[in-house]
Amino acid sequence: MAQVPQTFFDAPAVRSWCGLALEALGRAREEIDAINVYPVADGDTGTNLYLTVESAAAAVEAVFAGHEADGGRRPSLADAVRAMAHGALIGARGNSGTILAQLLRGMAQVLAGDEAPAHADGEGLRTALRHAADSARRAVAHPVEGTVLTVASAAAEAAGGAGGDCGAVARAAYEGARAALAETPARLAVLERAGVVDAGGRGLVAVLAALVETFTGEAPRAVPAVGGPWNGSVRTAGPGPHTRAEARGDLPRESAGPGECADAGAVPGAGGPAFEVIYLLEAGDAAVARLRERLDALGDSLVVVGGDGLWNVHVHVDDAGAAVEAGVEAGRPYRIRITHFAAGDVHTTGAEPTVTAPGERARRAVVAVVPGEGLADLYAEAGATTVLARPGEPPASGELVQAVRRAHAREVVLLPNDAELRHTAAAAAEQARAEGIRVALIPTRSAVQGIAALAVHEPERRFDEDVVSMTSAAGATRYAEVTVAERQSWTMAGICQAGDVLGLVDGDVAVIGQDLTAIAEAVLDRMLAAGGELVTLVLGDGAPASVAAHLETRVREGYLAVDTLVYHGGRQGALLLIGVE
Repeated sequence: MAQVPQTFFDAPAVRSWCGLALEALGRAREEIDAINVYPVADGDTGTNLYLTVESAAAAVEAVFAGHEADGGRRPSLADAVRAMAHGALIGARGNSGTILAQLLRGMAQVLAGDEAPAHADGEGLRTALRHAADSARRAVAHPVEGTVLTVASAAAEAAGGAGGDCGAVARAAYEGARAALAETPARLAVLERAGVVDAGGRGLVAVLAALVETFTGEAPRAVPAVGGPWNGSVRTAGPGPHTRAEARGDLPRESAGPGECADAGAVPGAGGPAFEVIYLLEAGDAAVARLRERLDALGDSLVVVGGDGLWNVHVHVDDAGAAVEAGVEAGRPYRIRITHFAAGDVHTTGAEPTVTAPGERARRAVVAVVPGEGLADLYAEAGATTVLARPGEPPASGELVQAVRRAHAREVVLLPNDAELRHTAAAAAEQARAEGIRVALIPTRSAVQGIAALAVHEPERRFDEDVVSMTSAAGATRYAEVTVAERQSWTMAGICQAGDVLGLVDGDVAVIGQDLTAIAEAVLDRMLAAGGELVTLVLGDGAPASVAAHLETRVREGYLAVDTLVYHGGRQGALLLIGVE
């Protein structure tokens, strides 16, 4: 994105940095996922970092769009960095993504302070990097050296000793981080045995490389993810079976808990906490301080980031109810996500998960992400293995890999049913392939496209033919949704206010209004204007049944030879999903 180097750290520089960091993590995602061996090889770190920065970049773009719609004004540095930090906090995924969100927040606290200038120079960037590293370290209950925290501190230290403009400071931070990354195996034995560097630290180096490119116009040299000068040798890393078995089953686990929480410093044992609990929390500082103490006593892998009344809480516990109850006592928790670590999986034993279903593998299976309980039942009746994506709680790649294993088939068709899950699904498919499962990823962007694909699925056909047929059916299905705006924002159809009913066609807002039925009818008419033979309607819990009846009548009276199918999706986020094929 950065065609012209940025002289100062201002709003355009923030925008360029986010875009370049997203591109860099997109290129490195699979590599970072593959080297995620500490504390277990769950293959999520690269994907989690990508999705965190994707949310940050989207928030910055929204700020620019809003200012352009409001007379073409350019946002201030404070506007941009606050949006970046807030977007990262809301979209933070996994432990590494949560820590990166706190790093960005730490920078924003300096660059958007009361006395912050219109743009920051080299001195301002040095101060921001130092504060970022310190605040991230404070957010982790039990920091572990040889992780992304070590890399962040080294970057800040190197930047503090550099003179000159933002470009010089950014390059010094990058070089300091790069050197610290190479030394992570010397600080963490599990990394040294696997022959890899810390995955979270590798991701942070990619983000800092993007910062260098923002200010200089030149991308630094690539960073190797394997081997290093600490022992004079390089061992192959990546998804090969030797390294993965080494990382998962044969290496002793160091001082960390289950999951991807490489920086939480839990003490391992033969087992581990049974649940991972994550939620956003609205609460004051004093209440959060008490919450930290309570959660630290309840479990491990504790990371709490945020501030100004909004926090992201992550902990592993045996009593999930107590962890949520602690959040309720502290304030208002929401987007609560509880994951059970089943006996024998990587989160509780450190050993590679195994499929326990009896008998031989089936020839072929379909694994699908679905947004509501009603659709989960529908997909299951059609023979699919489902992964439930609750509103605001998209599944991680590890959950998709577990579903692929649970399907117990030699060949698997994976339906993500959400454009935002494309990288998560790709990471899951890659990991499953490394385990010897043939996986085809069909890039379905909505559950109604998945329904169309599943309708033509024939497991007795050759795999390639079945995948082509399912892909064609999904691609021939236009999709839309009707939902309610959560906040004021700029859209393709104009500015919407919180509470407005939005009609989205193929992912873009096409209609804005107040009446649900009228918006749904307008969206349906727009879709059928291009033709169609079958309309699929999926009602969410918040949509009255009269909407479906009205739309069925509209199709019957206005569009000859078009059939309509109606399903109930349950708590699916959108009030209504529409498919036309």
